[in-house]
Amino acid sequence: MKQSIIVLATIGIMVMAAIPVQARDVPFTQEDRDRIIRLEDGQKALNQRVDDLKADMNNLKAELKSDMNHRFDQLTNFMFWGLGILFGGMGLLITLVIWDRRTALAPAVRKTKELEEQAELLKKALKEVAMKDHHVKEALKHVGLL
Repeated sequence: MKQSIIVLATIGIMVMAAIPVQARDVPFTQEDRDRIIRLEDGQKALNQRVDDLKADMNNLKAELKSDMNHRFDQLTNFMFWGLGILFGGMGLLITLVIWDRRTALAPAVRKTKELEEQAELLKKALKEVAMKDHHVKEALKHVGLL
C-alpha cells in the first residue's frame, strides 16, 4: 500500500514537471529603457570614482613611504650622533679619571719615597749608635733590627 502511494506521488510530480509553464510577456517600456540607461551612467560614474580613489590611495601610499623613509633616515642619523657623543663622553671621562688618579697618587708616592729614605738613614744612625752603646744594641736586637 505504501509503495503504491509513493509510486503515484512520484508519477504525479513527474507529470507536473513535464507540463510547460506559459510565460507571460512583460511589457518593456521606454521608461524602463531610460531607467536602465541612467543606471548604467551611474555605474560608470561610480566606477570612475572608485578608480580615482584607487589612484589617490596609490599616490598617498607613495608619499607616506617616502616620508617614512626620510624620517627613518633622520632617526638613524640621530642615533649615530647620539651614540657617538655618548661613547666619546665615556672615553673622555675614563681618560680624566686615569689622569686624576695619577696626579693624585704622585704626591703620595713622592712622600713614601722620602719616608723610606729617612727610615734607612735612621736605621744606619741607630746601628752606628748601637756599636758604641750596648743598651741601644740590646734594644735593636730585641726589636729585630740587628
